[in-house]
Amino acid sequence: MARQGEIGAMSAGAAGRARAEPRVRARAPLRLGLAGGGTDVSPYADLHGGAVMNVTIDRYIYASIDPAPAGEVVLESQDLGLAVRYPAVAPLPLDGRLDLLKAAYNRIMRDFLDGRAVPLRLATYSEAPPGSGLGSSSTLVVAVVQALAERFSLPLGEYDIARLAYVIERQDLGLAGGRQDQYAATFGGFNFMEFRAGDAVIVNPLRIKPWIASELEARTLLCFTGVSRESAAIIAEQARNVAQGASRSVEAMHRLKAAAVAMKEALLTGDLDALAATLREGWQSKREMAQGIATSTIDQAIETAMAAGAIGGKVSGAGGGGFIMFLVPLERRRAVTEALAARGHRVEGVRFTAEGATAWRI
Repeated sequence: MARQGEIGAMSAGAAGRARAEPRVRARAPLRLGLAGGGTDVSPYADLHGGAVMNVTIDRYIYASIDPAPAGEVVLESQDLGLAVRYPAVAPLPLDGRLDLLKAAYNRIMRDFLDGRAVPLRLATYSEAPPGSGLGSSSTLVVAVVQALAERFSLPLGEYDIARLAYVIERQDLGLAGGRQDQYAATFGGFNFMEFRAGDAVIVNPLRIKPWIASELEARTLLCFTGVSRESAAIIAEQARNVAQGASRSVEAMHRLKAAAVAMKEALLTGDLDALAATLREGWQSKREMAQGIATSTIDQAIETAMAAGAIGGKVSGAGGGGFIMFLVPLERRRAVTEALAARGHRVEGVRFTAEGATAWRI
């Protein structure tokens, strides 16, 4: 039976072996959902087809692979301060400790290495807190799959990586959620995504003019509400509402899908007023999808920012906490930042990225 335990510093002998072989690293970018979030979740996407507009930002999740002591698999999350070790047998037990890492390892061993277990050390590090609403859990799985694909020289393209990450989360682990995060992290950049029955996904990369992207960066602020949340309960309620035909929720999701199309057109044409209006309208629709999406903390933060000069705001991700994205004229950026900071919120700018998941050896 597999054994596990806390581990400390790597022994000198193990460190020497690690230096003798190349280290593999991978990283995948987090994303901002601009419009349509929630329409990528079943059963809505299966019944009606979903559409999402998103963009990746300069916040990453990293995965590193090193040799491990012979016969062992060592897993570590720097963010959780947790490390465990197991005998190298497949599959590793899914026991609630670093299961995202274990499920990715199990899937790669099963599908590409004939079920044999390869000893290794796999460590992850995130530049965003869990429950941020930036797609962190899916992005972590993408980074791990990308690192494992590099380690074993697997011929996997973007759709393959994203699909594997989706299967690991939604099927192997049974975690509730949508489909946009895995594809955003894998492809990178500005993407208009379409979601259809049978888990079909079409990614349409957009060629946004540099001045439009630069102006949008200048107007974008992220505000952390100080509340990290689990999205599963909100997503589960959203799915139930659609399955039961709750008209208010379904109509809200129809509007969100239309907002994704409108957001795409605004980005391509540089109509920043329309973009801000779409963001505002999208947030109002999103609030109607399920209970708990909007909270008093979120409402107060949005009211504070709008009073100080913001022209649009929405929660990124399922809702209930995490980051709020604001559009703010550059001339009001300091005023909005100071108003939110006075309420105890951390505010920061972002840069958009064109590159998706990538891996390298050192």
